[in-house]
Amino acid sequence: QAKHSSVRILLRRISGEVTKMTKHSYSVLFVGTHNSGRSIMAEAILRQRGLGRFAAFSAGSHPAGQIDPLALTQIQEARLQVEGLRSKSWDEFGRPDSPQMDFVFYVCEAAARDATPAWPGSPVVAKWAMPDPLAVTGSELAKKKAFHDAFMQLDWRVGLLISLPISGLDQLALERQMINIGAS
Repeated sequence: QAKHSSVRILLRRISGEVTKMTKHSYSVLFVGTHNSGRSIMAEAILRQRGLGRFAAFSAGSHPAGQIDPLALTQIQEARLQVEGLRSKSWDEFGRPDSPQMDFVFYVCEAAARDATPAWPGSPVVAKWAMPDPLAVTGSELAKKKAFHDAFMQLDWRVGLLISLPISGLDQLALERQMINIGAS
């Protein structure tokens, strides 16, 4: 019986440690210009693959007001949730009553150059800029490929983010890691 009691205590301790490790959630904001392509895809990817450790959001400096159909297709083809995704302004996240972000990633150069809001708290901010699939002209196949390529690059970067031991890194190390991910 003492053996079973020890096992129960050990299982409770392990369960408590797992709960502590997974309990903390990091808030992440992906920022683009129109919040209709890259930033929306990144939000969808992190929402699904963040395993509850991340709360994902996206916004734009000049939101289009709708999600680009090719971005939506990429999200759906990856079997990611589309419910709740919408094109919105970054003003929603720059107010004092906004959710406090731990990370803000600019997925487009133009948004990073715009006069950005003062993000509440002290989030780690990094450029994850990549080519804009909306800028691709030509055939429908070329446009679809551009969105697919952007989606795959975002998926790779989000995977790198998820794999980091965030709680074990100081602010400077986190900033360095986020810059490195943006360069990948």
